Amino acid sequence: MSFCNKRITFENFLSGIPSRDYIFQKAPYEDQIYQAAKMIQEAEYVLVGIGAGMSVAACAIYGGDWFKENFADFCAKYGNGSYMQDMYSAGFYPYPSEEAYWGYWSKQCMKAGIEANHTMLYKTLLSMLGSKEIFCLSTNVDGQLEKAGLTADKIFCTQGDYFHIQCAKGCHQNRYDARELFRQMDAARVDCLIPSTMVPKCPVCGGRMNMNLRIDQYFVQDAEWYIAEKHFEDFLSEAISSGRKICLLELGVGFNTPTIIRFPFEKLTRENKQISLLRVNLNEAVVPEHLGARAIGINVDIKQSIEDICRAMK
Repeated sequence: MSFCNKRITFENFLSGIPSRDYIFQKAPYEDQIYQAAKMIQEAEYVLVGIGAGMSVAACAIYGGDWFKENFADFCAKYGNGSYMQDMYSAGFYPYPSEEAYWGYWSKQCMKAGIEANHTMLYKTLLSMLGSKEIFCLSTNVDGQLEKAGLTADKIFCTQGDYFHIQCAKGCHQNRYDARELFRQMDAARVDCLIPSTMVPKCPVCGGRMNMNLRIDQYFVQDAEWYIAEKHFEDFLSEAISSGRKICLLELGVGFNTPTIIRFPFEKLTRENKQISLLRVNLNEAVVPEHLGARAIGINVDIKQSIEDICRAMK
């Protein structure tokens, strides 16, 4: 489906089809930075796609010595097997009780969400795009875009976040702000467990609650989610119908969930001549060869690349 002169919905934006002619571009890094700066400067609209690599480039740490130090009690209690290596893996541990489950997740949400402040790179990005019409589509759940100062009407985080909980079976389409609850759990946690009196229950069916993260078919998309979806659709529909140049700036999006940003960005660029794709991703910046000069793949650290593009734009 071509998007030209059509109302774009999130559903028809998504794509599960990769390109078949990926290449690592061989142009010198300095030339790529110059061309990237020019691509952004010439665009009136910039749609930013943000994946996990952006948070890593912004110095968010999830594993290694940091995890062993900050989650030492969990490593001691549950062992140093394949789960207790980083926050991502530890989230899948088969915790034996709800007190144990929320004992862990309340801490992860504090460290990776509520207390996390890795906004300097995000602020640099927003400053670089300050004169443009922008929108950010993100699969990240750490809330760094809003912390960096971008207003909610310019953000669509499709996968949930570290700040809300929902009915584990999705019996109703509401989610609940759990930040204060997580702070209380964090203060009350003993031996990796929270008190039974703090275990949240669904206010409708009385069943278990879960994180509002897209981990299964019960993920809740509430009214705020659909408002953000509409803002995304409005932005992209307006940008394409304007006939003006659009830059798709993709930062740190790999092949974990490529159907949300990576593949759709390629499809948009392929089907609309007014669109160019700028992909920045350490080790995974392959771009479709058939897009020619309308695609740039910078296979260098995102932080360094953004800073260098900023300098080239001055």
